Amino acid sequence: MTDLEYLDAAEKTLLALEVACDRINDDTDADIDNQRVGGMITLLFANGSQIIVNLQKPLQEIWLAAKAGGFHYRLQDGVWVDTKTGSELFADLSRFATQQSGLALTFTA
Repeated sequence: MTDLEYLDAAEKTLLALEVACDRINDDTDADIDNQRVGGMITLLFANGSQIIVNLQKPLQEIWLAAKAGGFHYRLQDGVWVDTKTGSELFADLSRFATQQSGLALTFTA
């Protein structure tokens, strides 16, 4: 994959994450504050915990940091997959956000 292809796919994913936060805030009492600076999005939950999603351009990965740990995702067949577990980015994000917020939250691309 070229750097341009990576950036296009990664930017679309960050945009989808922002849209998912807006949808969750409209549909639930989660009150997620999402702040984007360049290639990084910080999700701040009402209890003060955070999840950070950021682009790692040299490695063509998306990294996610949560209370559960740090995770690295690479694009495989149009899906961002964790390099160690094989799990999908939005599935992991849903699981970690649910754990950290105490609410059942679902992020979708």
